[in-house]
Amino acid sequence: MPNVDDRAGTAFATGRAARSLIARVAFGLAVFATLTVAIFAWMPKTLFDFDASHYTSIAYDLDRYAVFSNGLFDDVDSTLAEPPPGMFFGPVYPAIVAAAMQVDPRFKAAVECWVNADARKEDGTRQCERYATPMLVIHAVFLALGVMAIARTGELMFRSEWVFWAGGSLAALGLVFESELFSFVMTESVTFGLYAVFSLACVLAWRSQRPRDALVAGLALGVLILHRPSFQVLVPAGALLFLIAAWRKRPSLAFARRRVAAFAFGSLLVVAPWVARNYTVLDKFGLTEEYGAATIIERLAFNDMTAHEFVLAFPYCLPGIGPPLVDGIFGKQAMHRFTWYEPDSFFTVGRTRRGALVQAHGSLDAVVGTVLRHELGSGWPAHVLSSVPLGWCGLWAGGIAALLLAPAFVLALWRAARRGEMVFLLYAVPALTMLALHAALANHYTRYNLALIGPSAIGTAWVLAGVPRKLRRWLGRSVPAAAA
Repeated sequence: MPNVDDRAGTAFATGRAARSLIARVAFGLAVFATLTVAIFAWMPKTLFDFDASHYTSIAYDLDRYAVFSNGLFDDVDSTLAEPPPGMFFGPVYPAIVAAAMQVDPRFKAAVECWVNADARKEDGTRQCERYATPMLVIHAVFLALGVMAIARTGELMFRSEWVFWAGGSLAALGLVFESELFSFVMTESVTFGLYAVFSLACVLAWRSQRPRDALVAGLALGVLILHRPSFQVLVPAGALLFLIAAWRKRPSLAFARRRVAAFAFGSLLVVAPWVARNYTVLDKFGLTEEYGAATIIERLAFNDMTAHEFVLAFPYCLPGIGPPLVDGIFGKQAMHRFTWYEPDSFFTVGRTRRGALVQAHGSLDAVVGTVLRHELGSGWPAHVLSSVPLGWCGLWAGGIAALLLAPAFVLALWRAARRGEMVFLLYAVPALTMLALHAALANHYTRYNLALIGPSAIGTAWVLAGVPRKLRRWLGRSVPAAAA
């Protein structure tokens, strides 16, 4: 029979757990509120700004015809006729936009207005409302979910409540500095949230080594792939990480194989219906069409980078301080090709070439192999070299906060390698893999590398946690010496 002390201890532990849960829920709500305010503080964007037009046009077709189309890439005016099915983009984000249209009639009317104005080649800003409130709230929800997942991941890895609070706060800070991006109807906020959940699932699986946890991690990755197909590269990369984590637990091939198989099966289970739909409806086996070809063709323009631009990219891409510093010393023309809206920027040149190839051949997938053989046959050194500054530029996700987060992340990787914190190293690999992929196949914009905010925030929190201990040790050595 439990004594009074046992009951008191149990009650104390229960009360402490309840207070901790309440504090964490309050923290999550505070993060959501902060990010919501930060997003809505920006001037309202149109529903056709940047890539928003692609997702809203597909959502329009989903709502009106129940057809997942290619949106603006269709040859059919969907305001007049039903468009053909498509598979250029992943289905998750357009489906979220379409769902928001069902919930909010005002948003639905805004989407319809912008799509109709574009079809009539009219200036939608004169007649269509800049209203995306439901989507911006959804963005804040996914971002807050991602922050909480990052905080919990850090706590699990380093067994520290400090890392939970500090890591989550630093991740939220980085997102606040990137908040203008989330005020557009684009995919980045959902990508961030889904990636953070996937990473948390991986850490849980690596710690427990239960096949069912590996399966959950695979399911999470499958959803992420349906959102952004480029993340399919993490299937083989993730399988290797699961193999390493399992082998560290027990050097048995059979033991590791079951975990790897569960992870891969989970990913396949989610993406298989979409691939089957593409094959049966479009007679094409795959996740997407044209998207990868379009991206790599645009990326080839960066291979024309000069040695001067190569060197200046390193200071230029430092957030906040880089552009004014380089422009002030070398002039705005020195790095103007890194600015997307310049008429001769790498972005503009690449997109113009993509458009010309589509007009000439009708399909990029049909010619991308020939283009790559021609461009990279003897020009692969330029492609490899130009990927270095592009990777450097993409590293600084989190705006000005990245001036702290990125260097501390590198230091954390070094410390983790020295101390054998293998789980943190494994956790960082997928984000670094995507950084390398985007440098080689996409461009230098940090919007593609928001996944780095999680490892950077956790790594920074862990590094900062060691500062008081080092300070105490230093004081312990210096005070007696001073007294003497």
